[in-house]
This record gives sequence, C-alpha cells and structure tokens, in this order.
Amino acid sequence: MLARISHLFLLLMLMCLSANTIAQQQRIRWGTRLKEPRGSRLRQIVDISKDDFLALRYRPTTALYAIERYWIERYDHRMRLKRAQAIELKYKSKIQNFEGLFHWGGKLWLLTSFHNKAKKEVYLFRQQIHRRSLRQNTRSMRLVARTPAPKLTRKGHFNYYIPPDSSHLLIYNALPYQKGQPEQFAFHVFKPNFELRWARDVRLPWPDEQFKVKSYRVDRHGNVYLLGVRFLDDIAQQRIGQPDYQYVILAWFDDGQRMEQYTISLDNRFITDLTFRIGKDGIINCAGFYSEKGPGNIKGTCYLRIEPSQWCVLTQQATPFSLEFLTPYYTPRKRERARQAQAKQNTLRAPELYRYALNHLILRSDGGAVLIAEQYYVKERTTYYGNYSRGYNIRRDFLYHYNDIIVVNIRPDGSLEWTARIPKRQITTNDHGYFSSYAMATVQDRFYFIFNDHPRNFDQKRKRRYTFKGSKSVVALTEVRKDGTTHVWPLTSTQQADVMVRPKICRQIGARDMALYGERRRRYRFGYLHFP
Repeated sequence: MLARISHLFLLLMLMCLSANTIAQQQRIRWGTRLKEPRGSRLRQIVDISKDDFLALRYRPTTALYAIERYWIERYDHRMRLKRAQAIELKYKSKIQNFEGLFHWGGKLWLLTSFHNKAKKEVYLFRQQIHRRSLRQNTRSMRLVARTPAPKLTRKGHFNYYIPPDSSHLLIYNALPYQKGQPEQFAFHVFKPNFELRWARDVRLPWPDEQFKVKSYRVDRHGNVYLLGVRFLDDIAQQRIGQPDYQYVILAWFDDGQRMEQYTISLDNRFITDLTFRIGKDGIINCAGFYSEKGPGNIKGTCYLRIEPSQWCVLTQQATPFSLEFLTPYYTPRKRERARQAQAKQNTLRAPELYRYALNHLILRSDGGAVLIAEQYYVKERTTYYGNYSRGYNIRRDFLYHYNDIIVVNIRPDGSLEWTARIPKRQITTNDHGYFSSYAMATVQDRFYFIFNDHPRNFDQKRKRRYTFKGSKSVVALTEVRKDGTTHVWPLTSTQQADVMVRPKICRQIGARDMALYGERRRRYRFGYLHFP
C-alpha cells in the first residue's frame, strides 16, 4: 500500500513539473510600456533580422490631421524601442503619397507616388532607406513606373508582390478603361536592386463586369500569374443549382510576350474560395473549398496541381469533409437529420460550413498542402429609437465575426490526411475586428495560433463557449501537431500584460520566436514569445 502511495505521489510530482516546464517554455517576456504619437497606429512589422525588427507606424488623415504621416521604428529582440524616424513624404516642395515599405534584395525600399495634374499622370518612385539609421537616401530616388490618371487619384494606385524566394518584384496597377470594356493593367517585373526585367501593358479577355481579379504572383523566371473569377452572365448572380462563374488563371511567359489561360472548374459544384502558389519546381498549386449549395458555404476541399509549360493538370481532386467535422455544434438529433440528408444526397438539407475565409496555403515538400481558414463575416444591425410623437431615429451597427479556425492537411493526391478545428468566438462592434482574428507561427512540423479569448472558456466546469467582445480577455495559445491533434492553454490575461494583444500585428520573428504586440489607450508594448 505504501509503495502505491509513493508511486502516485511521484506521478503527481512529475505532472506538476511537466506543467511548470510548459509554462516556462511558453512564458511571454514583455518589453517596457511606451507612449505612441497622438492619433497614430502601428500598421505592420516590416523587416526582421537576427538582432532587431522594424515596424511601420502611421497616422491617418482626420479632422484634426490633414496630412497622413508615417514612422519607421526599430526594436531589439528584448522588445525595446531603439530608434524612431519619421518618413519624409515631401520632395522638392511636392507632397507624395506613401505606397509601400519592404525589405528586398538585402535593402530597405520605400515606394512613393506623385500625381502630376498638368500631365494627368501618376509617377511611382523608389528610394532606399538606411537599415541602421532609418534615414532616407534621396539620391537613390528613381522613377520606376508611370501611368495615365485623368482624374485625381489617392495613394494605393500601385500594388506590389514579392515571392518567397525574393527573386523578383512585381509592381502592377490598373490602367484607365471605358465602362463595359475589358480591364487593362500595367506590369513591371524587376530583378533585385530594381533592375527592370520587363514591362508590359496587358488587356484582359473580358469586360470589367464579367471578371474580378483575386491575386497576382510572379515566379523565379519572371513569369506573371493572375487568378480571377469570370462571371458567365452580365451580372454576378448564380443560376439556380449551378455556378455561373469560373475561376481562371492567366499567365504571361517569355517576358510578357505570350499569354496562356486555364479555367478551373469542378463540374457543377461551386468553388467558394481558391488561392494558388508557385512551387520551387514551377508547378502551380491551387487549393480551396467547394460547395454544392452556393457561394458562402463549404462542403470540402479542392486541390489542383498544374504544369504550366504544357498547361497539364497533374492532380485534380475534390474531397468532402466528414460529417463530424461539418457538424461540431449540432445536437445529436440535428446531427442525425444531417446524416440522413447526406445519405439521401439531399443537397439543401445536407450540412455545410458557412463563411470561411481562406487565409493561408502552405506547400508541403512532398507535393501536398496545408490550408488554414477562419470563419469571418459582417452583420449589420439596425436599431430604431425614439417615440411616435417625436419620430424615430435609426442607428446602424456593424458586427464583426471572427470565429473558428480550421486547419486542413492535404496529401499529394488531393485526399485529406487530417482536419483540425480550433474553437473561437469573437464578435465586436464597429471596430473592423481590431483585436480579433489570430496570429500564426510554424515551428518544424507544428502550427501555433495566438488569439484573444474569453477567460471563462478555460474553466473546465463550464461547457458553453463564451464570446470575446473586445473587453477583458486572455491570450490563448493553440498547438496543432503533425497528426492533427490540438492542445490549447492560456498564456496571459489583459490585466497581467496591461495591454490587449492585437493578433493581426503579431508576427513570427525567428524559427521558434514570435513578437506579440498589444495596446491600451495610448500605451503599447511588444512581447517576446518562445516556442519549445
């Protein structure tokens, strides 16, 4: 009997030591609390090195501030602010618009634009910023693109994309066109150090109301790819029971001289979301979701691998999710009705997921892929108040829903290896989900997700899921392992950190490290999180 008690005591001690070890490994080390410039917001983490990282801060134009301002801030890995430098947007007495800031080819680049009203053109300039001093090198300013602009334009006229291998930079912008005519775009493809490889104006095959551009890519050979949705009717409405649109990939090869087109379809099923990546082998990897009901729903995944030189489909597979994955919150009775509808192929009553946005497509080394999506939608709420004699007033609020995260692991043949769900419920009002959504880190064969959660969700005695509404919260950490199993635990609370974490700003800054960012009124601080 004594031996059994000793064994039990030893087991409890080991469990406590293990829990303490996990807590120490996942502990957040917060930096000092800092005061932000009045009216400003941190926009993004721009660049990461082994010693520090750079962040971009901005102050939008408001009734109090007529001019938009930007700052570059450098922090060390102890989360201390080492330097802050304002970006000067005035050049030769002309105010320019901020277009982008990025690290490419071992250098930090700033893009600005200027609208020449007399010539009715918009010019795009690039200039280098010194990585240590954060000062602009005005001597490096060069014109890299120009486009017609008959009307006054704001910032954001130009867009850019840098592939993961940083082999090229694609700058693209829309060109003026008449309504009802095909859209036109200008492509500029650069090698590192802004050496122009090719530039070309392109015209899409369809009128603007029949085509919607989704995303652009450029591969290591300088070929440009465009993913879009082509509507088969003049208006973007679905026919009853079948899709009236198709996903299309347009590609420009041989320095833009040759265009190819490929249509992606799944018979009469709706492709509800799709994205693509160019692999190191040059293969186009497309992955997304499909539905049998219509846009906005999800029944399963679709996966395609296309060889671009011959436009040959190597893999094409549509795989439905399991009943258990589609009905996590159903009652037993409702799940049984859903099973019967599925068995009878009753499309209208069969279960499907609702409103998931595809955020990440991660290519596996063996030709498979991992999809990560989050349930996201916005609802409008109208409130009438007042009385009959004085009349009624109307108030409109927008409710931003950021709910469950799903992780889908796809084999090279397109079949599902496993699926994982991370329960999350975030509903906030009129704030665009400022503190909602999640941050993600990849550590070897595991995924980590950071998000704000209601503290009651970690009470084992409570079965219902409470909603995070932007007030008191805890930072939750979920680990998804290589077999699809999930583990979740709280990291810290708003009271302990003295700030509320903004997951959309947080970013992985090392193989096992993540920078956390939080705000409270005009105070902010960064945190350092290490993964085991």
